[in-house]
Amino acid sequence: MDVPPETDSYLRQSIDFSLGLPVSTATLQTKLRVSEESHRRIHQQYLHLLAKFNAKDQQIQRIRAESTMNAQAVKKFVEENQKLAMECSNLLSQCKKWERECALYERDRDALMDFGNEADERAKQAESRVHDLEAELKTLSEELRRLSEDLQFYRHQCERTVVDTSLEATAVENSLVESLLTSLIGKDDVSSKSCAFLEANSESEVCQRLLKMRNSLRPSTQNVLALLSEIKSLHSDKEHLRINLHRAEEEVKVLFEENDILDRENKRLMRKVLKEGQNSDSSGKHTGTGSAKGSKRKSSPKMSSSVMKKIDLSDSDSTRQPLYPLQTENVIPTSSELYPLQTDKVIPTSPEFT
Repeated sequence: MDVPPETDSYLRQSIDFSLGLPVSTATLQTKLRVSEESHRRIHQQYLHLLAKFNAKDQQIQRIRAESTMNAQAVKKFVEENQKLAMECSNLLSQCKKWERECALYERDRDALMDFGNEADERAKQAESRVHDLEAELKTLSEELRRLSEDLQFYRHQCERTVVDTSLEATAVENSLVESLLTSLIGKDDVSSKSCAFLEANSESEVCQRLLKMRNSLRPSTQNVLALLSEIKSLHSDKEHLRINLHRAEEEVKVLFEENDILDRENKRLMRKVLKEGQNSDSSGKHTGTGSAKGSKRKSSPKMSSSVMKKIDLSDSDSTRQPLYPLQTENVIPTSSELYPLQTDKVIPTSPEFT
């Protein structure tokens, strides 16, 4: 086996060095070159490793900076997460509050609608009462007009009986008039009604004189006085009916005004409910949470007090003045049912009877 010359030279020099023989200069130079070459390669490796170390150091610095930024981002993310959790809890509590307010609004709206229906019913009842009072007033006015005509007719009859010289005709006519008046007024009530009329009008001198002569008054005079008492009672009933009609008309106006106020309040509440429902839907879309069903403002004490004040208007009827009672038990039959009137005679009446 052939050994390369370089290996052979190296072996020979190594043997010579170990034996203490002098080494040649070429060998020393060769070793020097080899060592220099090795030193150069080691230096290059050192520089290469130093560059790689610097690069790794820079990479470590970058990684540290990135880790610091990541830690800050994680911390910020945790804080934002906590804020979102708090906001979510606030939104849930606000949603529950809005649901309670919605229930309150629904209850107030139902109360207002019930009160509006009740006001409508009361207005209809008041209107029917007004119509009934108008019909009754018209009937009483017609009755009073007929009684006035009958009284005028009786006065004419009395005047004719005074002028008439025939005693027999006068007696017959007086008896007829007395029987007619007795049948109109009632035999049992003539004396009491005539005395009551004279006592009620005792401030008049004529009534005072007639009151002194009440025991000696003729039956025809008592009948006339009783008829005057009935006429005065009808006048009083007519005035009471007018007052009642006026009060009923005022009550109807008040009820209509209250109904208009309730209609406007109901419309305003419905517009507010619809508007706040739309606002709550739009806010739910922006926040990304579907928990909010409607946003309604809480009814303020001022609004609640105004609503309760409108609802308490139903108690105002307790302070209104009562209507005058009518003396319906004193209505007597008209003379047209017992004695025919002369239609060819026109008797003027006062404007208040028309």
